[in-house]
Amino acid sequence: MGTPFITVRDLVKTYQTPAGPLNILRGLSLIINKGDFVALVGPSGSGKTTFLNMLTAIDTPTSGTITIGDREITQRNGHSLTKWRARNIGIVFQFFQLLPTISVVANIMVPMDFANVWKSTERHQQALNLLDYFGIADQALKTPDMLSGGQQQRVALARALANNPALVVADEPTGNLDRMSAQHVFDAFRRLSEHGTTVIIVTHDRELVKDVPKVYEINDGLIGQTTLEAAARRRTQERMALRQSRI
Repeated sequence: MGTPFITVRDLVKTYQTPAGPLNILRGLSLIINKGDFVALVGPSGSGKTTFLNMLTAIDTPTSGTITIGDREITQRNGHSLTKWRARNIGIVFQFFQLLPTISVVANIMVPMDFANVWKSTERHQQALNLLDYFGIADQALKTPDMLSGGQQQRVALARALANNPALVVADEPTGNLDRMSAQHVFDAFRRLSEHGTTVIIVTHDRELVKDVPKVYEINDGLIGQTTLEAAARRRTQERMALRQSRI
């Protein structure tokens, strides 16, 4: 048993539309432990990105609560919540969202400057250390457009870790990458989890999530869990049923 880190209870998100209320999340509940590596899968429109927006306090739920660590984030006001998010959550976007006119190392320093986590004299070296961790320290002085897609996503990962967050959240982080680059990004997420960072990703890539320890399926605003062990049991049962049918 791990240590609970994220507790989501009865989360509801309803948007008002001209046609009436649109229920995106319908009482979703979930517990994620510290250091878990979790994938969220499900069809388009099922509520995955909406759920991520709730977890990262980009949006607020209609009702329900989210507790991260000892913080109940649905009750915090705007400015303090923005600062708290910058210090505690690293966000990785599908389209990288790097600033195009500044260097790679300067991109990583942006969240450091905003959250004021590191001393100003330490930030450049911390950014270089992160680039080295992801194997792209030699790209530090280039602008993002000079890098490949896989390299840009590794820069985005380094930026997400700039303030040493306890939680990293990624929305379709491999959607624009080739298979090898996507595998490198997933390997980086796995290493983060092994070192105690909680990692949550949204993805449509069913091939890659076979290596993720916990997979949650979001469908019609509700959630269910699939694990590798459960998937393996299903495959074994299917093989046994197939053998029995041939007898």
